[in-house]
Amino acid sequence: MIRVLLADDHAVVRTGFRLLLEANADIEVVGEADSGETAYQRYLDLGPDVVVMDIAMPGMGGIEALRRIRSHHPRARVLALSAHDDPVHARRALREGAFGFLSKRSAPEALLEAITSVAAGRRYIDPGVAQRLALTDVDAEALAERLSEREFEVFMRLAHGESVQRIAEDLRLAPSTIGTHLYNIKQKLGVSNQAELTLLAIRHGLIEP
Repeated sequence: MIRVLLADDHAVVRTGFRLLLEANADIEVVGEADSGETAYQRYLDLGPDVVVMDIAMPGMGGIEALRRIRSHHPRARVLALSAHDDPVHARRALREGAFGFLSKRSAPEALLEAITSVAAGRRYIDPGVAQRLALTDVDAEALAERLSEREFEVFMRLAHGESVQRIAEDLRLAPSTIGTHLYNIKQKLGVSNQAELTLLAIRHGLIEP
């Protein structure tokens, strides 16, 4: 039996994952979390075999939760999930110790395969992302390294055309906080508006035109 902790800030996503996983006799969902802080605490309380972790959550976020879990439990097995299937998100998660990376756009059976692989100690990377990882623009990596984890998340959302208000609501932060992130992003990347951010992301292959 593979004991799984689901960490995602959207209740409907967690419910869908739970229904999918519990249809498999070899998997038991032992807990859920809706933020990075809760995921970290639930891991300590439950000691699951695999954590399915959305890397973009409110609060400290999935990447920081992954980092904290791994710092105290180096053998923890975390499968990172992302709505973005770009290689930079994958590389960041893997660098922090994720055992696997899966795009939320993947077919449902891919989640089962990924969890089974990670639980068995085998690394799993979304096939489409793995191919793009091999072709990652070196400049894209350098660009991403200039930003903090939260700044990079805001950058990607802005590049996809989301408004400051929408991002603030999704991340449960004040619009002024997102505005500060936007200012810092523009300063670090040398752009003056959201359209230029989008062009920059397209040029480096972080989003599709």
